[in-house]
Amino acid sequence: MLIKILGSGCKNCTKLAENTKKALMETGIDAEVIKVEDFAEIAKHGIMSTPGLIIDEKVVSSGKVLKANEIIEIFKRTVAE
Repeated sequence: MLIKILGSGCKNCTKLAENTKKALMETGIDAEVIKVEDFAEIAKHGIMSTPGLIIDEKVVSSGKVLKANEIIEIFKRTVAE
């Protein structure tokens, strides 16, 4: 699984990255987490409001800081697809 955190490196982006890593630890899912701070790259994904969360090239959230339990629910849906 490839997870991208999109944002400028602001407080909200950092918190989303922390919550994502916490969710990965709690679920035992093995994933690569990449922080994307290049605005041209962020725009390519259609993200207009950061932070953004992308799982396996699918935008699953933008413009809000998800809590770890919310990210775990997204993981469950993603694995089920």
